Amino acid sequence: MALTKARANQANNAIAAIFFIQGIVGVTQIPRIPELIDQVGADFGVWGLISGLAGLGGMLGLLYTSRLIARFGTKNVTIVGGAGQALFVMALIFAHDPITYLVFTALGALSGSTLNISINSQSVALQKALNRVIIGRFHASWSIGATLSAILSGFLATFMPLWIHLMLIPGLGIAALFIFGRNLLIASEDGHGQGQSKGKKQSFFKMPGQVWLLSAGLFTGVFGELAMMDWSAVYAKNVLLLDAGRGAIPYAAFSTAMIIGRLSINKLGSKWHISTVARVAGLLAGISLALGVTLGSILATTNQDAALIAVAICFFFAGLGSAPMVPSFFSAAGYVKGLNTAQVLARMSFMNSIAIIGAKYLMGALALNVGLTLAFTFPVLTFLAAGVLAGMVAKRAKASETLNSAYPATGAMSVVED
Repeated sequence: MALTKARANQANNAIAAIFFIQGIVGVTQIPRIPELIDQVGADFGVWGLISGLAGLGGMLGLLYTSRLIARFGTKNVTIVGGAGQALFVMALIFAHDPITYLVFTALGALSGSTLNISINSQSVALQKALNRVIIGRFHASWSIGATLSAILSGFLATFMPLWIHLMLIPGLGIAALFIFGRNLLIASEDGHGQGQSKGKKQSFFKMPGQVWLLSAGLFTGVFGELAMMDWSAVYAKNVLLLDAGRGAIPYAAFSTAMIIGRLSINKLGSKWHISTVARVAGLLAGISLALGVTLGSILATTNQDAALIAVAICFFFAGLGSAPMVPSFFSAAGYVKGLNTAQVLARMSFMNSIAIIGAKYLMGALALNVGLTLAFTFPVLTFLAAGVLAGMVAKRAKASETLNSAYPATGAMSVVED
């Protein structure tokens, strides 16, 4: 079915709104993580283990979401997945031991994975219909929502009880999902199941070397971002000795920079290959994060305000560096011989999920045994490694690859009509 320009704009705004809501809901609890750690009675080692094992829920989502989409459509799966994610954020107020918290976060990760796959399917389908890159806008919408949520949550944490906070924001998110979800693409518009390219069946472990390279790049590129989500508020409380309100500022600086960076991808990609951009960005992210946590720990003992300013500035540059990492490795998935884009992305996502489980546990163990400041050496190294891997991808890239052709293809879909 062809889309009119008015209908395309309507769907465009709806998809951007869903990404924004996802960012709001997904980051709601971050400034209050220190309170949640106390609530469940976990030390840093247990907390890292919980954070890692919760990813098993997301892995399960990778296995069944495509079947749900085939039966119910991306629109319905997006709304249900988003509502489920919000409900399990609300459920955290009932978690008073590590096991219960793990169950709720794993179910939330499962719902979030389902939402992620379905809403990204919508965005790629609309991009194909418009015949121009628009994904950057949607990812920026997520970052805007996450940033505003971090700021708002930090403010609410200064006077609002945890249980009210975790009921209010996700509850509003669910209402917004149903309101904006009405204008998402329906099955006949997003082209699901219509003419997707068939990839040659191949054993999971007999994959082209390029897939292993991209999987390693995806893990190293995303882990630093996840570490900031999991540990920035804890670092602000335990190392910088800040209250929950001011403790939200470092992550807000990081996520604000990611907005700017992702909105700049299209412009930068017109001059340089996106993997070349990511190579420089990975080095920037790693160096800035290392400088920020080091300066913060030194200055916090004498001047909290100076420490906060230094950390916020350094985390801002780390966010700029982090912005193009994941899009760069996803974009290269469309150029692997012998596998179609969907097969490559599924393998990359699965291997990344496994690696993240171990990495989150290791981060928690490091925080417990060597201290949180030194523990941040781990995400610093992954950022630097991501830059090196992006450089390897850039060297392999064909000269004809551009940002506009690099995003994953979707099924057949009619172009927009005036």
